[in-house]
Amino acid sequence: MSIASYIASKCVETAVYWGSPVEDGFGTKTYAEPIEIACRWEDRQQIVGAITTSRVLGFGEVSRARVFVTQDVEEEGVLFHGTLSDLTLAERANPKLKEGTHIIKRFEKIPAVGSTTEFLRTAHLTPWLT
Repeated sequence: MSIASYIASKCVETAVYWGSPVEDGFGTKTYAEPIEIACRWEDRQQIVGAITTSRVLGFGEVSRARVFVTQDVEEEGVLFHGTLSDLTLAERANPKLKEGTHIIKRFEKIPAVGSTTEFLRTAHLTPWLT
């Protein structure tokens, strides 16, 4: 069993994911409909180096959670540790309304050793700054 398969087998928790972040022209983002995804959520603080062109290389951010996921997610998307049933209709439409939602600041997708089809997927999260 590869490390990616092993991690995927341990993703027994649920998160709600809002993907497809799009600037709305008013300083906020809109998202696709939220979906539930399998995950392993670790609340932990660590410095995550900035790697995108929108941030200065070498400066890092403090990640508040590391989440192993079984599918690709997008940076600047949103994750919540829970289920859709934990959300009101308003919170489903606007994740910023739900306490405990986090922005995906970094997403890593690493191929398993000797495989081109299995990946270890990790999202590093920061809470909303309101």
